[in-house]
Amino acid sequence: MRTFGLVCTLAAAWLLAGCGAVDAMKEGFQHSQDAAQDIEKSVGSRPLVGFNWSNGSLTNVTIAFEGVPKGVSTEQLVALSRRAVAARFKQAPDNIVISYTVPAQGG
Repeated sequence: MRTFGLVCTLAAAWLLAGCGAVDAMKEGFQHSQDAAQDIEKSVGSRPLVGFNWSNGSLTNVTIAFEGVPKGVSTEQLVALSRRAVAARFKQAPDNIVISYTVPAQGG
């Protein structure tokens, strides 16, 4: 009977830890959507914002634009991205990656 109690306790602890992971992912997704909206307001183009967590640490935030936003320099995008990430995520990432997706043919 003791074994059954131990198994139940371990299962409950595992489930509670899993709920925390799900909540963290939901929060991270909301933060990424909010950051994308902030950047869109400044640039006029909504990027896709992704993130990676490792052992409770925010390791990377990726900001990907479809095409190169017009009238905004890379330096401006870096500053806007840093501000949006700092304002929306609860911790600073190790890296922020900014990328552009362009067609393979020059069209």
